[in-house]
Amino acid sequence: MAEGAAHTHVSSWGYACFLTVNATSIWGGVFPFLPMEFQTAEVTLTFFLAQSLAFWGAFVASAVGSYRFPHGARRMLVSLSAILVFAGSACLIGAMYVFEAVLVLVAAGGVLLGIGCAGLFMLWQRYFASLPPAQGNVRLVVGTALAPFIYFALYLVPIALTAFLVPLVFVPLCGLCIALSVREMRMDQPMFEDVPRQHPQVYRQVVSDYWRSALCVGSLAFASGVIRGIALLHQEISFVVNSASMLGSFVSAAVLLLLWRRMSFRLGLTSVFRVVYPLVITGFLLLPFLGAGYLNLFVAFTYMVFSLVLMLMMMQCAQVSRDRGINPVFIYAFFGAVVYLMQAVGFLLGWVSDFVSVDGFDWLFFVAMVSSYVLGITLLVSTGTLFKAVASKGTVTADPIEFLRRGSADADGRSPASGPAKDGKPAKPAKAAPKRRNRPSASDDAGAIRDRTSKQCRAMQEAFGLSTRETEVMELIARGNSMASIAERLVISENTVRTHAKHIYTKLDIHKRQELLDMLHEREG
Repeated sequence: MAEGAAHTHVSSWGYACFLTVNATSIWGGVFPFLPMEFQTAEVTLTFFLAQSLAFWGAFVASAVGSYRFPHGARRMLVSLSAILVFAGSACLIGAMYVFEAVLVLVAAGGVLLGIGCAGLFMLWQRYFASLPPAQGNVRLVVGTALAPFIYFALYLVPIALTAFLVPLVFVPLCGLCIALSVREMRMDQPMFEDVPRQHPQVYRQVVSDYWRSALCVGSLAFASGVIRGIALLHQEISFVVNSASMLGSFVSAAVLLLLWRRMSFRLGLTSVFRVVYPLVITGFLLLPFLGAGYLNLFVAFTYMVFSLVLMLMMMQCAQVSRDRGINPVFIYAFFGAVVYLMQAVGFLLGWVSDFVSVDGFDWLFFVAMVSSYVLGITLLVSTGTLFKAVASKGTVTADPIEFLRRGSADADGRSPASGPAKDGKPAKPAKAAPKRRNRPSASDDAGAIRDRTSKQCRAMQEAFGLSTRETEVMELIARGNSMASIAERLVISENTVRTHAKHIYTKLDIHKRQELLDMLHEREG
């Protein structure tokens, strides 16, 4: 893996603090550290509606703004987002004391917290996307694993003090950590220099390739929203929701880290959805027949899955930004707009279902029926042949997230397995990374062994820790394609192709195409 467990970067601590602030502020109208007598149904519903609308609107506005005004979107200020979160928390605290304006202050707090937390999410996404893949992913996963420890430690502090501790300590600490972290961002990368309206076909292709992945995450967000809506009406499970979510974050992050230490593997958001779909839909179908104990377990499982896919969603968006050379705020905002709209709809379903009766059946039958229908339609759309995407020739559609263990590539993207160069040529790797099984990606061309050149490039990928997109670019370079023709074939900008070529040459310790051809021939021998 990219970084040793003994050294945790400041960005991981900062992201953990942000997740703690997020968990204590905007999670669906359930406030774990505010007095229960304050949390009436009217207050929590008002807060959630205001917060969810502002949160979703911030993602929509960011997607549009980053496309039409990329330089303006890049100047999103850390201080502004932190101030909005602080002001939103202050409004919630004020609502406990100013009874005449409770709903007004709660609504204002929801709007401020929604916009501020969405802004901080996109700032962290932009930071993690700017790092090399292994480095950015490991810092994100470690931060996700640290957040539950900070969150549960807050239970040791009196509630009256915690309400003030979050805005006065954790919000400034999060802002300080991200301000320190962004100093190492390299702003000369294609994703930051990109002007989307100069090549709109790239962005159209990205949306075409990844809307199914966003829909899969959104359907799981819908399921988690349903559970949160139920929790709002039933206090016997409301205290489980946030704890289950944080516990799920730790379990999913810990499992991912353990797997990453042992092997190289690839994960796709649609593949994860297909795996968990039978479990989630079975859980909903059993919901009307089992008691509160089962409901608590289902809450924990649902939020563990949702925490995992949210973490993978950030990694997927970061990889898309690097591979396609597009604005990282655009792709994350696109995912967020789909995901959090479906979560809000799910919450409303869970909340209003208590007032619905279908031919005398218990209200949980209504929840199970609608939730199962949404999950089933999502599975059909994301995997069915009826809506199968027709990708451009050579385009990698919905690339899986790649986790290359330390034996394959280190944090800087270089292969530690390869020895020092000799006579201007890199030495053969001392030991290649364990070969992964040939798993077809969403594109028919991605990873396919068509001829001798393809086979040589796959061998180079395993030996030097190249990503799927880098391997694809390397193969096209080896076949004599120009930068312009590669850009046209892959539907990316020429600047992005040059950046991939630079990374390939750095990993292979070469400087020109002829040296690449020599290495391929040597590997064949």
